[in-house]
Order: sequence, then C-alpha cells, then structure tokens
Amino acid sequence: MDTRIEETLEKHKKGYNCAQAVACTYCDLAGIDEELIFKLTEGFGAGMGSMGCTCGAVSGAIALAGMKNSKGSGNPTSKAETYQISKKILKKFEEMNGSVVCKELKGIDTKKVLRSCDGCIQDAAKIIEEILFDK
Repeated sequence: MDTRIEETLEKHKKGYNCAQAVACTYCDLAGIDEELIFKLTEGFGAGMGSMGCTCGAVSGAIALAGMKNSKGSGNPTSKAETYQISKKILKKFEEMNGSVVCKELKGIDTKKVLRSCDGCIQDAAKIIEEILFDK
C-alpha cells in the first residue's frame, strides 16, 4: 500500500474535521462507505464535540480499528483485541506528541502548542498505516 498521508491533509483542507480526514482516507481498507464514516465521525472534531477531549485524528484512527477488527454484532467476541489495537494506537500517538487530548495538544490552557491539527492528522495516519494496514 502506498502512503495516504497527503490525502488526509487534502481532506482536512477541504473542510473535513480531523477525525473525518483520517477515517475517510482509509475507509475502503476497513470495509466502510466513505459517506457513512464521514457522518459517523462528524461529532469527533475539535476534541469530540469541540470540547477539547480526545484528539479527533486519534478518534478517527480508533474508529477504523473497530471497523477493521470487529466481528460485528452477530459475534461480539472481538472487543478485547480491538481494545488492544486501540490502546497501541493511543500509546504510540501519545509517545509522539505528549498527549492524546486536543486542548493539551493545542495549548488551550498552557499556551504551549504540542502539535498542530495537520501534524496530529499526519501522525494518526502514519500510526494506522503501520498498525492497521501493515505499511
């Protein structure tokens, strides 16, 4: 697979939020329609509902982890494995950026920006290419 990192940034420039930019770029590899994942991840922008919580780019990556790994409601046995994949994504992102919390990454309270939105999107894309899609 060729890297799609630049595509995530292009989507963000077109108005996709951070979660949408990540999730929509890789949705075909996770077996989900782009329009559906776009709608599903719309509320994850700006740290979930613009509350400064978990970074949208990471939330988009976690959504992809569930889509790729889950066995579905007919066989709900994959949660533990999906949690482990999600934890790996979160830990890697935190190692790279010092936090997974949007308002901390943006320096809302501290005035010290740890990472830009574009940087977070790039990092989330690198991580999922490595962890989810074996790039």
